Amino acid sequence: MPKVIVLDTLAQEGLDLLDQAPGIEYEVRTGLKGEELRSALNEFDGAICRSGVKITAESLEGNTNLKVIARAGVGTDNIDSKAAARHGIVVMNTPTGNTISTAEHAFCLMMALSRNVPAAHQSLVEGRWDRKKYMGTQLADKTLGVVGLGRIGMEVAKRALAFEMRVIAYDPFVSPERAAELGIELSETVPGMLPHVDYLTVHTPLTPETKDMINAESIKTLKSGARLINCARGGIYNEEALVEGLKSGHLGGVALDVYAEEPCTDSPLFGMENVVATPHLGASTEEAQTQVAVEAVQLVVNYLTTGEIRHAVNVAPLDPKTLESIRGYLDVAYRLGLVAAQVHSGGVKSVKLTYRGEVSSKNTKLLTASFCAGFLAKALEDEPNIINSEMLLLDRGVDLSTETSTELGSFASSITATIEEGGKSHQVGGTLFGSNMPRLILLDGQRLEAYLDGTLFVFAHNDVPGIIGKVGTIFGNHQVNIAQMAVGRSSTTPGSAVGVLNLDGLPGEEAVKEVMTSDNITSCKVIELPAAGEMPSWMR
Repeated sequence: MPKVIVLDTLAQEGLDLLDQAPGIEYEVRTGLKGEELRSALNEFDGAICRSGVKITAESLEGNTNLKVIARAGVGTDNIDSKAAARHGIVVMNTPTGNTISTAEHAFCLMMALSRNVPAAHQSLVEGRWDRKKYMGTQLADKTLGVVGLGRIGMEVAKRALAFEMRVIAYDPFVSPERAAELGIELSETVPGMLPHVDYLTVHTPLTPETKDMINAESIKTLKSGARLINCARGGIYNEEALVEGLKSGHLGGVALDVYAEEPCTDSPLFGMENVVATPHLGASTEEAQTQVAVEAVQLVVNYLTTGEIRHAVNVAPLDPKTLESIRGYLDVAYRLGLVAAQVHSGGVKSVKLTYRGEVSSKNTKLLTASFCAGFLAKALEDEPNIINSEMLLLDRGVDLSTETSTELGSFASSITATIEEGGKSHQVGGTLFGSNMPRLILLDGQRLEAYLDGTLFVFAHNDVPGIIGKVGTIFGNHQVNIAQMAVGRSSTTPGSAVGVLNLDGLPGEEAVKEVMTSDNITSCKVIELPAAGEMPSWMR
């Protein structure tokens, strides 16, 4: 009989569901750590936790019994998912349970900021009646900027529209058609949106790309009096820049529920005028805690009784034999997804994958999911995998389609992705040499043969003599070593060509600028890929 351990306080509705689950035993043991936690985890088949317990690699050392961990919440920072995967333990989260509560809290902070609610309340507590001092601003007819239109960002946008606000949003994975259906205007970039907004709210993970997204320079581009809200992750707004923006009077207000370091009880922002701050309460509602508890229990019970896996963050539902037979093509598809995400410019409308030759007889559904995982890898906080990536892409309103053909092209097998974004389209194609050597063979109409690993420097140019030598000289002068080189000519646009260099490291900004200002270079881009042989945890 499967046994489940509950490691943190869980809503009673979740425990009731465990009571009703046939053939499941459970125990509640909270506050465990160290050797006590390690020993307890090895006694059970499943574990349910919130954010209190820390399940580290040490906690799982020597574990031969645990099969699944469910986090009653979205973030899995307190669980070493990679260590769990190495032990064959599925880690799942509950991404939908706290959506409404977090969206409501973001809107609550925006309203409190607009009407000076905390400060006005405090004035009454202190015996003052300061009606004139706390003149507010209405939300109707104001413009809200939303960065990230995932589940929570979308719910915030819907509420803003109900308040008769204009909503501008940035999300490179939401199609213009989907945004238009909802009455949302899409911006191609975050900087392009900032000068137009009265309020800004962010709903993205904290990644290298989003860290300090709003900093001293970007604050200068905001309207004077703009108000900023963050219920997503601390660090997306640079807190020092927020302080300076408030002191200068350029910012009209700041509302924060999350901080770069948590718990946070000492910040220069606390006590400043026009600041509303709460201690990470986004998901702290009875309804949210009930929903995530029930969902977490369902995930564990379903996995232990039927083998169903949903919302997994670390593994794929593949047996070793199947995985080994398509691992090389999974790697190609994943890397093509990474390339496609870095060459498209935003507002993706559709993605079409074409499988030609021998690969068309493989499990193309898994290959498509692998492409989606690569395509979304840099957009999500938790590493997407072939279980959840396709759903996450479809959630963003992107039309996904596939086509297979047993006809051989120039290669025995090839995978081609066509990405449509408004009036433009991009194409990337790849193949597999041997069993483990992915190659890039098509890039926006240019046929070539380049390594699909490490740092790629892609530059489009006029097909005239001396270009390759000029680029090589520039990188040499900047101490950037070129490991491999590939060139291709367009079959549709005579006189144009592309070069792809595999570099030993990221080129500096000055080197890239010098290449771009060279005669006959029309565009260039740096693409970052995993090293050769390096695969995401779910593929290993």
